[in-house]
Amino acid sequence: MSNVLGNGTSALLSFQRALATTSHNIANATVEGYTRQRVELANRSGGGFGPLYVGAGVRVAGVTRLADQLVTNRLLDSAGELGRLERLNGYANRIDQLFTDGTTGLARPWSAFWDAAQGVAAEPASQAARTELLGRAEALVARFALLQRGLEQIDGEINAALTGGAAEVNRLAAEVARLNVELTRNGPGNASPDLLDQRDRLIRQIATLTGVSTVPQDDGALNVFTAGGQPLVVGASVSRLVAAVDDFRPDRVVLSLETSTGTVRLGPGSVSGSLGGALAARASLVDTGRAELGRIATALAGVVNATSAAGLDLNGNVGTDFFSLPAPVPLANRNNTGSASLAVTVADLGALDGVPLEFQFDGVTWSARRADTGQPVPLTGTGTVADPLVVNGIEVVVSGTPAANDRFLVEPTSTAARNLGVAINDPNRIAAASRIRPEASLANLGDGRVVSLSVLDPADPALATPATIQFLTPTTFSLNGGPPQTYTPGAAISANGWSLVLDGAPRAGDVFTVGPNTAGSSDNTNMRVWADLDDRRILGGGANSLNDTLGAQTTRIGSAARETNFSLDSQKAIDLALVQQRDQLSGVNLDEEAANLLRFQQAYQAAAQVISIADNLFQTFLAAVRR
Repeated sequence: MSNVLGNGTSALLSFQRALATTSHNIANATVEGYTRQRVELANRSGGGFGPLYVGAGVRVAGVTRLADQLVTNRLLDSAGELGRLERLNGYANRIDQLFTDGTTGLARPWSAFWDAAQGVAAEPASQAARTELLGRAEALVARFALLQRGLEQIDGEINAALTGGAAEVNRLAAEVARLNVELTRNGPGNASPDLLDQRDRLIRQIATLTGVSTVPQDDGALNVFTAGGQPLVVGASVSRLVAAVDDFRPDRVVLSLETSTGTVRLGPGSVSGSLGGALAARASLVDTGRAELGRIATALAGVVNATSAAGLDLNGNVGTDFFSLPAPVPLANRNNTGSASLAVTVADLGALDGVPLEFQFDGVTWSARRADTGQPVPLTGTGTVADPLVVNGIEVVVSGTPAANDRFLVEPTSTAARNLGVAINDPNRIAAASRIRPEASLANLGDGRVVSLSVLDPADPALATPATIQFLTPTTFSLNGGPPQTYTPGAAISANGWSLVLDGAPRAGDVFTVGPNTAGSSDNTNMRVWADLDDRRILGGGANSLNDTLGAQTTRIGSAARETNFSLDSQKAIDLALVQQRDQLSGVNLDEEAANLLRFQQAYQAAAQVISIADNLFQTFLAAVRR
C-alpha cells in the first residue's frame, strides 16, 4: 500500500513539473531567442529482489534545454555578417544615388561645362559664350562641392554610429559578464535554461554590432571574442570598446579595444557586424570616393590651368589660372614630438593616384606606405627643396626638424573637390586665343600651309619671341638665319616652347613666321585645345582621359552597390535557413506542446487516481483493524 502511495505521489509531482515546463514553453512561444525545454523523467529504484521487486515510482532527472551549439555558433557568424552587410549596403546605395542621380551627380554639369568650352571655341569673341562658360564652371564647381559634402556627411554618420555602437557593446558585454557570474554560481550543469537564453540573446546582439566568436569555460561561463580574435568578455572580466579620436584627423573617430594587456586598434578586418560595416564603408566607399573625386577635380584644374597659361585673353594678357585649387595640407600625428612640417604639391598628374599616404621618419630617412593597407610604396628624394620626396605624382618638401617616429598623413586629393573654385569672374580673361600665331608669307610659291601651332612649354621665356622659318630647299630650312636643318614633310618644327606642323610641299625661299598674338584677337586656337581636354589621356600614366576616369568612378560606385545588394540577399537567405534549422530543434511547436499538455494532464489525473486508490485501501485497512 505504501508503494502504491509512493508511486502515485512521485508521478503526481513529476507530471506537475512536466505540465509546468510545457506551459512555460507555450508562454514563451513568441519570445525571440527562447529555447524549448523538456523535462527528463527517470524511474526510481525500488526494493526487493526477483519476483518480490517493487518499483519506487518516477523522478525528474532534469530539464533539458534543446539547443545545438553548432547551429548557435553559425547563427552568431551569420548575425555578424548580416549586420555588416546591412550597414555597408545602406551606405553603398546612398552613395550610388548621390553620384548617379541627375540632380546630384556630376554628369550633367560636367557635360555642360565642356559644351560651353566648345561654344567659346566656335565664337571666341562672343561675350555671351564666354559668360556661359563661366556660369557652367561655377555650376560644375558647386556640384563637386555637393558630392564632397555628401561623402563627408556619411563620414559624420559613421562617427556617430561608431560612438553609439561602442557604448551599446560595452553595456551588452557587461550584462554577459554578470550572467556568467550568475550561471556559474551553482556549478557546472546546474545553469538556469532561461538565463542561458538571456545570455545567448545578448551575445547575438553583440554579434550584430561587432561580430563575435565564443569559447565555453568548464565552469559554464562563456568567453566572447571579436571577429578578429580580441577578447570582449572573459568570464567576469570585460574589455571596453572605445570610439577614440583618430591620431591624424580630429574630425574622425576610430575603434579601439581596451583590454587588460593594452589598447588594440580595431580596423575593418578585425570587426564585423554593423560597426565593421561602417568601417568598411568608410574605407572602401567614402575615402576611396573622396580620393577619386578629388583626383578628377585636381586633374581638371591642372590641365585647364596649364592650357589657360598657354593662351591669351581678350585684353592681350597671358592667361592666368581658370580654376583655383589650394595645395594638399598634410596632417601631423598628434603624438609627434619634432618640429617638422611638410609642404605638398602635385607634380605629375599622370602618376597621381590619390591614395592617402603615411610618411614616417625613422630618425635618419623618410619612408611612405599606403594609409589604407599599410603597404610600403617606393619613395625617392631627401625632402629638401632641391631634392623633394617624390611618390605617386606628388612632391613633398620637409621643413623644420623631425623627430624619430614622427608621422604625417598626406591625402593628395581627398579635399580637392571641396576646395575647387573658379579663379576668374571676367569673361574677357578667358584665354581662348593662342599666345603665338603663325603666318605664311604672301610671296611663298609652294603649297605648304600651317596645320597646327601648339604651345609645348608656356613657361618658356622665348615663347612669344618672333621667329622666322625660311626654307632653303624643300627638305631644309633655317630658323632665324641659323644653320640649315633637315625638314621631313609632316614632321613638327619645334623652337622656343612651341611646335609647328605644315602640310603640303614648301619650296625654296618660302617663309613662315611665328610671333606674338594681339589683344582682342578672335583666334580660337587655345580654346580648341581646351575644349578637347576631357578626352585627352592624361591620367593613369597616359592611359585614361578625364571622361574615362569619371565614367569608371560612377561604374565602380554602382557596382559596389549592386554587389552589396546581392551579398545581402544571399546572407539573408543563409540566415533564414539557419533560423529554420534552429527552430526545428529549439523552437516551440504549439501543436506539439498542446498534445504534451493533454498527455501530461491525463498522466497527472491518473497519478491522482492512484493516490486516491491508495487512500481508499488505507482507509479500508484501518476500518478492518478497528473491528
